[in-house]
Amino acid sequence: MGLFDRLRGNDGPRVAFVGIDGVPWSLIEDNPETFPNLTGIAEEGAGGPMDSIVPPESSACWPSLTTGVNPGKTGVYGFQDREVGSYDTYVPMGQDVQATRLWSRVQEAGREATVMNVPVTFPPERDVQRMVSGFLSPEVSKAALPEEFAAALEDMGYRIDVNAKLGHDEDKSEFIEDAHETLDARFEAFQRYVGEDDWDLFFGVFMTTDRVNHFLFEDYESDGEYRDEFLEFYRTVDEYIGELRDQLPEDVTLVVASDHGFTSLEYEVHFNAYLEQEGWLTFADADHEDLADIADDTTAYSFIPGRFYLNLEGREPRGSVPESEYESVRADLKAELEALEGPDGRPVLDRVVEKDAAFSGDHDDIAPDLVAIPNEGFDLKAGFSGHETVFDTGPRNGMHTFDNATLLIDDPSVSIEDGTDLLDIAPTLLDLMEMEYDAGAFDGTTLA
Repeated sequence: MGLFDRLRGNDGPRVAFVGIDGVPWSLIEDNPETFPNLTGIAEEGAGGPMDSIVPPESSACWPSLTTGVNPGKTGVYGFQDREVGSYDTYVPMGQDVQATRLWSRVQEAGREATVMNVPVTFPPERDVQRMVSGFLSPEVSKAALPEEFAAALEDMGYRIDVNAKLGHDEDKSEFIEDAHETLDARFEAFQRYVGEDDWDLFFGVFMTTDRVNHFLFEDYESDGEYRDEFLEFYRTVDEYIGELRDQLPEDVTLVVASDHGFTSLEYEVHFNAYLEQEGWLTFADADHEDLADIADDTTAYSFIPGRFYLNLEGREPRGSVPESEYESVRADLKAELEALEGPDGRPVLDRVVEKDAAFSGDHDDIAPDLVAIPNEGFDLKAGFSGHETVFDTGPRNGMHTFDNATLLIDDPSVSIEDGTDLLDIAPTLLDLMEMEYDAGAFDGTTLA
């Protein structure tokens, strides 16, 4: 047993997981010259597309990916959730995740985990070897533990996220520069702590990929103004992952994955505006900005992305839908949503999934009654401040997709087949580490 085995406290295979938020498999598959390193992993190990979860939104996806269970068990359904028995809403953070994270299982087994920049992990956990939280975290000094780790990251100029507001500018040059600077800082930190070689699980996420896709994906797909800059950014992503791969010891398996796919955006669909227009939603007065402002006779309301709730008697404080009418009212709403067409005459939604088909677990009391999965080109919005039109456009030209997420595993014994999804990753990582676990604790199944 070597020095690093003693430091880790356990001898066994290790895993380095690198997240590439929102990178679609088709982007890699169609551009092997841009992705020689990721293509190499696919050819020498395993690679392919996988499905995300419902809904395919990062705030829900990363808790599910890192626990192996659906939102009914994590208790996190999206960027905004509703308090039980209330019209109060909140933005889910790390402490709101109700299922056991991978790194907690690793630490509980007497092994070590380094966790860097995973969305929905603030505040950082003290029982992990080292952690810096990701998306929705404040400054690094508050987002990282232990303190010496936070200090080292600050000295390195580490960044938690890109300045997404720069993407709203018509001239994307400053946004692209900021994206590269954020990517460079993330890689420098990853490279340093991968090099420490004192962990059993390294789990780090590049989230800048999602930001770039939101503002430049149409340029890529339609040969737009910034297509070259888009591909150049991804050449750097691939180069950095290749360098990390070369740095890994032989006992480490590299896994690279995204949490959802991406496609070009044509229309934003403001569903609370639609529900108001169709008589499902009313507000108490003209000055409204959040869920608490809905009127007592509201039948349904929406949260992003594509989550629909009935204003149910006994569940919502001022519910108007009797429980005896729940199934029929939900069926009527589902039928209307499925029939909705966009300005171009195309169906807006690929499908509408009922609550009981999408979620299960002890934390489904705030689950949406319906979840809509859009057809490509339609980005599902909500908001309570009011929109004059249901369909419009905004500064983003890329949107999430349920299918076409990426999974790459640097192990030829692994098979990525049709039906693989986000929930399969957690048990797969534990198997690659040869850790014992109860298969019934996961909604996914191992690929290893």
